[in-house]
Amino acid sequence: MRNQFDARAVSGLLVIAASVLLLDGCTTFLKPQEKRADAQLLSTVGNTARGTVTFIERSDGVQVTYNVAGLPANSDHALQVHERGDCNATDGSSAGAVFAPTAERLRAGARVEGDLGNIHADANGVAAGFIVAPDVSLDGVRSVLQRSVLIHHDATDPYAWPPHGAGAALACGVIRQ
Repeated sequence: MRNQFDARAVSGLLVIAASVLLLDGCTTFLKPQEKRADAQLLSTVGNTARGTVTFIERSDGVQVTYNVAGLPANSDHALQVHERGDCNATDGSSAGAVFAPTAERLRAGARVEGDLGNIHADANGVAAGFIVAPDVSLDGVRSVLQRSVLIHHDATDPYAWPPHGAGAALACGVIRQ
């Protein structure tokens, strides 16, 4: 009788241990997955800029991390998301206009969502850092997925009215998950 009881107790403990391990595995599986997208920047004709831009959705917006080389030394450049995910034109023009999903783009002084900000290249022509973009996302109407990210020759003032261009595109990349 005692052996029969011990066998049931051991069997019960094994079931409990297996359940704990299974549930622990489920918590790992069920953790919220990080929303992330990347773009590989390739230079436009006549330029040498190249690098990567990573988009990670956070609670306060999308963190845009950039690492770009081949820029003019000690210079500032606009980092912008454009409407179309197309970098086939040699000058980046196939990417279309700067991404602006809301009507705010029509108001004087309104910031266009796709104008992420300016980046600075150091003495070696390298720009690395991050920007938090609160007005874009990785899903829905404000999604930057399947659009293009461009680095322009000039810096911008996102609040200038009337809005002005940021000069020629130095590099272009399609944003993909």
